[in-house]
Amino acid sequence: MMPHYDVIVVGGGHAGCEAAAAAANLGSKTLLITMDMTKYGQMSCNPAMGGIAKGQIVREIDALGGYSGIIADKTTIQFRMLNRSKGPAMWSPRTQNDRFRFTEEWRNVLESLENLDLWQDAVTSLIIDNMVVKGVRTKIGIEFTSETVILTNGTFLNGLMHIGSAKIQGGRIGEAASYNLSEQLFEAGFKTGRLKTGTPVRIDGRSIDFSRLSEQPGDTDHFTFSYLPGTKSKLKQRSCWITHTNKEVHAELEKGFDFSPMFDGTIQGTGPRYCPSIESKLVTFAEKQQHQLFLEPEGETTIEYYLNGYSSSLPWDVQLKGLQKIVGLENAKIFRPGYAIEYDYFDPTQLNHTLETKLIENLFFAGQINGTTGYEEAGAQGIMAGINAHLKRKGDQSFILKRNEAYIGVLIDDLVTKGVDEPYRMFTSRAEFRILLRQDNADARLTRKSYEIGLAKKERVKLLEEKYRLIDEIIAFTKNFSLKPRFVNEYLKSKETSELKQGVKLFDLILRPQVSIIELIEIITPFKNFLQIVPDDRKSEIIEGAEIAIKYDGYINREQQFAEKLVKFDDIIIEDKFNYVDIKSISTEGREKLTKIKPRTIGQAKRIPGVSPSDINVLLVLMGR
Repeated sequence: MMPHYDVIVVGGGHAGCEAAAAAANLGSKTLLITMDMTKYGQMSCNPAMGGIAKGQIVREIDALGGYSGIIADKTTIQFRMLNRSKGPAMWSPRTQNDRFRFTEEWRNVLESLENLDLWQDAVTSLIIDNMVVKGVRTKIGIEFTSETVILTNGTFLNGLMHIGSAKIQGGRIGEAASYNLSEQLFEAGFKTGRLKTGTPVRIDGRSIDFSRLSEQPGDTDHFTFSYLPGTKSKLKQRSCWITHTNKEVHAELEKGFDFSPMFDGTIQGTGPRYCPSIESKLVTFAEKQQHQLFLEPEGETTIEYYLNGYSSSLPWDVQLKGLQKIVGLENAKIFRPGYAIEYDYFDPTQLNHTLETKLIENLFFAGQINGTTGYEEAGAQGIMAGINAHLKRKGDQSFILKRNEAYIGVLIDDLVTKGVDEPYRMFTSRAEFRILLRQDNADARLTRKSYEIGLAKKERVKLLEEKYRLIDEIIAFTKNFSLKPRFVNEYLKSKETSELKQGVKLFDLILRPQVSIIELIEIITPFKNFLQIVPDDRKSEIIEGAEIAIKYDGYINREQQFAEKLVKFDDIIIEDKFNYVDIKSISTEGREKLTKIKPRTIGQAKRIPGVSPSDINVLLVLMGR
């Protein structure tokens, strides 16, 4: 007899791993079912974590007590902090990772969790009783019962891969697709659709002429995602390499357009706007003579390289002929061609902010099943679904992050409020409060919240308290320490900023955009001596936090005040209070959208496309506001 579970998670990708780990760590007896136990947290596409806005999400997962950041750190073969030339709201950490060790680390984590069981199998259907999920059935005929179920099926639901005219059923190259679940959910009333994503050729590094490429090394001051000490990678750091397409490449690829499933109507799913295939780029940006490409190593020692920017579903020989017209790749050999994959997703407006479905109680969706793309977006949904499945089982209040609290809050609110018509990718521009949602302060925003529900451990809270105590002490020192012109004028002159005519407080000098605390430490000996109070393994994190707090205090306070004015509407609950069809003073489109989405708050209603300000005013009047 199989045991009864509190939470069953279906799928062992980034969403599934975070969901299972969160539920188990909170105390729920959890089962993770996956078709291949050697592929936990598999990096199906590029071997990297983070990037613009995505790096902030990884830090938020870490601050909540998740594992994506820790595992990325331990398997890093290159770290870069992107957008350092811009303000700190735009800074985004990104790693290249050893994809093989990444999945090994995930398995190590999952096998260490006391409340988590693992099972290798395919789930073919849900056990549903009176629109309440009761468990799952598997391909080998086993029924597992549970209080809640989280589906994190990635690209496996009716997955179909395309390489030219070749069609291959599967969720990833060499792996079977998942069938029957989509049909069951469709029959239960869920609105479903098809999306597309893709991946490029994998190249044999021995056939690459690196002397003709531009090297892109990582940062020498190696940061980490995780706020926990001791996660820094011990692997050899490796460079990426830059090359470009050219007219000859384009001409070679265009010869295969007549055989492209992208253009002959074979592929019906909508692809990602922000990560298009190379053939889409040639059509959309026909005037461009070249496109930048990045050669990314797949691991610490492997010869396999990923060609970022060359995603394609063209016939394999067309891909190879085009590839061999690229500078440095004239003699390139490939391990496998690129391919496109179509898969089923479900309209995320059918979800609550907890990621529980509105149609079937105790059933949660997380990851690409909700129309997102990217490991980071999947992991974020996974940890939130795992938390809320546990809380739902216990009958506790749900855990929801607001748009001014986390990029994760922005992500989920966008999904459930606006839905998707193409694969959703997070950008900093999607967040109204990105000065508040920086990568450096995810712990300040989220760790205490997570600790209160029992996920983040006390160790994280102690680290958080130490960090901000030290930041406050650094700021206090800079406000009290007076600096004479003769000690810094030569430095100021080199930075092309005005020299001092009289002594000033160190704090006022740091306010200048040209001035860096790190550089001042080497000039001002008392400051350097004072900063010995900061632990060596946290120096970069804490000194950076202090500098941001000093330089951007006015901007941060102004945005905080603005956020407090806007988010008050998220405290006005309207869920189940109105039959919108009967409110004739609301516009027809407004009634239709409000009836479809069923917003939980006035704030969510305001963000629904098609709901006008006058419609909101009607609701506020009816609420007595």
